[in-house]
Amino acid sequence: MGSHGIRDRVAIVGMGCTRFAEHFDLGVDDLLLDACGQAFTAAAVTTDDVDAYWLGTAQSGMSGMVLAKPLRLEGKPVTRVENMCATGSEALRQAVYAVASGAYDVAMAVGVEKVKDSGYAGLNAYPLPGDGTARTLTAAAMFSMVAPAYAERYGVDQGELKAVLARIAAKNHFNGARNPRAQFRREVSAEQICAMPAVAGELGVFDCAGVADGAAAAVVVRAEDAHRYTDSPLYVKALSFVAGNGTGLSDPGYDYTTFPEVVRTAEDAYAQAGVTDPRAELAMAEVHDCFTPTELVLMEDLGFSERGQGWKDVEAGVYDLHGELPVNPDGGLKSFGHPVGASGLRMLFEAWLQLRGESPEERRIATVAPGRTLALTHNLGGYPGEMVSFVGIVGTEPS
Repeated sequence: MGSHGIRDRVAIVGMGCTRFAEHFDLGVDDLLLDACGQAFTAAAVTTDDVDAYWLGTAQSGMSGMVLAKPLRLEGKPVTRVENMCATGSEALRQAVYAVASGAYDVAMAVGVEKVKDSGYAGLNAYPLPGDGTARTLTAAAMFSMVAPAYAERYGVDQGELKAVLARIAAKNHFNGARNPRAQFRREVSAEQICAMPAVAGELGVFDCAGVADGAAAAVVVRAEDAHRYTDSPLYVKALSFVAGNGTGLSDPGYDYTTFPEVVRTAEDAYAQAGVTDPRAELAMAEVHDCFTPTELVLMEDLGFSERGQGWKDVEAGVYDLHGELPVNPDGGLKSFGHPVGASGLRMLFEAWLQLRGESPEERRIATVAPGRTLALTHNLGGYPGEMVSFVGIVGTEPS
């Protein structure tokens, strides 16, 4: 790929995140004021100190005025962006590059989504015209095809794989039960999950992420200015993004056991950050667990597990809260739900807490240590064979 990276040129100096929930009593303005207020306080800045804003939202507004109105911004540029389920990460990416370019000294990335009282159930894409070749299956049905394909390719018994997927869900619910910002805060055992009726293919209710309202925000500045705002900034090590061309839909060789766009973004991000052994060098990862088979495949696409070995590593507890490489220590999409515009920045917020030692002790990871101060966040949008993918890496120490 042609990206050269902006390693250690930009730092995150303040973050905020609302509770993700069915906020029937709150509107978009309330969520934005909450998340942004937390970020302003953390960075000790005001709206006047921020030079430019990037707002990520898929369905909760059509322009930058969605943010400018509640914040009462005067004469500030606010850019509204959308990139499917990676919308929050896209807002961050653009704000960071704007600061790295020298165009602005201080920028803010904000993500928000309000969908629970929209009059519809779940997420609803705008009715865009197509060429008639698009699939008409639900997202759950599309991702359900990953599980049998994985079992067949790697010779895993279907019943054993179902138990592995249930363990992924149970892990994330265990973590989310300890997070006051999570929507679902109850532990659910793998046995309970396996006993649930199927809703799509072999996937049950607890194999699928929920829907929620929420917002998150980050303030970014030039790295050399970071300590003017906080004693413990996070330095941006890598930002990688790929938009797939959808050819997986027409490729008879595509077998649903990998997401090529994720592989490309991971390789690019590791090259930017100088990471050669992600499982050993990362202290944690937040990944896009929209469905349990997705997280399983991501462990291999992101280079945490060898091909065909991810299911064994899940069984061995490698990715548990106190495992070798904690994955989704905040509870992931499984516990938070997925307000599209906010999820990417919510993932970064968990890295902000964990790397800075500010996570509550009951779910604080033990892997942050000298020489292991990096966190990865991953978003994807779309479906197997046609998706966008983002991978970002941040750390507490400049190179």
